Amino acid sequence: MPDTSLPRIVSTIECRMTSSRLPGKVMMTSAGKTMLEHHVERLSRVAKIDEILFATTTNPQDDCIASLAQRLGIGCHRGSEEDVLARVLGAAESVGGDVIVEITGDCPLIDPSVVAQTLDLYLANPCDYACNDNPLSYPIGMDVEVFSTRLLRVAHEEGLTPEDREHVSWFFLRNPERFRLLTLPAPPELHWPDLRLTLDEQADYQLIDAVFRALYPANPAFSLADVLTLLRAHPELLQLNAHVIQRFVAQSA
Repeated sequence: MPDTSLPRIVSTIECRMTSSRLPGKVMMTSAGKTMLEHHVERLSRVAKIDEILFATTTNPQDDCIASLAQRLGIGCHRGSEEDVLARVLGAAESVGGDVIVEITGDCPLIDPSVVAQTLDLYLANPCDYACNDNPLSYPIGMDVEVFSTRLLRVAHEEGLTPEDREHVSWFFLRNPERFRLLTLPAPPELHWPDLRLTLDEQADYQLIDAVFRALYPANPAFSLADVLTLLRAHPELLQLNAHVIQRFVAQSA
């Protein structure tokens, strides 16, 4: 029987087909799989995560995401397209999650070891929230946030601004005097905060697709270090999305 004294840890992947900058991005394919399939496969390597599920919307355009979840044998919670906070909270509560590892759907290259280290930082310390991107030190697209379902319920009840509803953890970040916030800094060899490994525009897809095609066939479990080694050996790949401007605040998936 499972140990009920341990928190149930769930990872929610915020995803929808109606992204404003690149519609349908989460179902784009590379190395024979959709971005969401790669995302789930990589998160499944994090041993302490008990369940992975999609947090998508009730928009009929997202029926394909629900169908993919069923095919992959994972959960799928459907909620508001605009109120991302409520959607993530509903997803966690739908599977009895105590701790939420929040990942947005635009991070298909997410490194399981980075996720695990951020989760361990949260579990090993008296904190309310742990992340690895405040301030940025890892490449954009390695973003992990960890907090309790109980505290997200507080944010849901008290966070009434548009930013609170769209950017799930914004309520915690704008109240640092109230919440204990921790950040996992990147080690020197992985420190590259202006590198875009996130999927937001077609140019981003071109880079991510090149990475998957280069690394996935020989080693599906490739790491962030492997990605950086590839990009340093082939700097021409960096030009694929060098012109894309990153949006940092209140960005929804």
